[in-house]
Amino acid sequence: VIRAKAVSAKEVDSGNDIYGNPIKRIQYEIKQIKMFKGPDKDIEFIYTAPSTAVCGRLLDTGGKKEYLIAGKSEGNGKMHITLCDLVATWDSLSPTQKKSLNQRYQMGCECKISRCLSIPCFVSSSDECLWTDWAMEKNNVDGRQAKHYACIKRSDGSCAWYRGMAPPKQEFLDIEDP
Repeated sequence: VIRAKAVSAKEVDSGNDIYGNPIKRIQYEIKQIKMFKGPDKDIEFIYTAPSTAVCGRLLDTGGKKEYLIAGKSEGNGKMHITLCDLVATWDSLSPTQKKSLNQRYQMGCECKISRCLSIPCFVSSSDECLWTDWAMEKNNVDGRQAKHYACIKRSDGSCAWYRGMAPPKQEFLDIEDP
């Protein structure tokens, strides 16, 4: 799990399929800003399929957009991502998600988050946090819990949702007359 910018992209061969045809991948050269979880070595390149039709992820290579990327690391400065991996622009994260990435999520590494797909649902042990966004917010994977809470281990060994930073009390629209 890293925070990074993509600075360039090129199509590369990554071996052959079972018929001997070359397999193409997009190789993104990245500038890693921070490693949240992964190998000791910085990630230099991210590889993905050449289009979303074959589960590839497209990244902006202007070097301006920062991404939060969770993928599969080879430990040698290379990472692979697909449509199934978490890739989000840093600016799209809530203040709680940013703060939790930097300070809180490591407190929950021993906790298990269990998805609740329909009500009622229950935890089976004290080291679980029940994630209800899907069931309570019409199949929303980016709901209130995901944006404003972190599952952390408490001093008694149990796990619970922690609300670290409240969202604004009301929405403001900044409009100026021309």
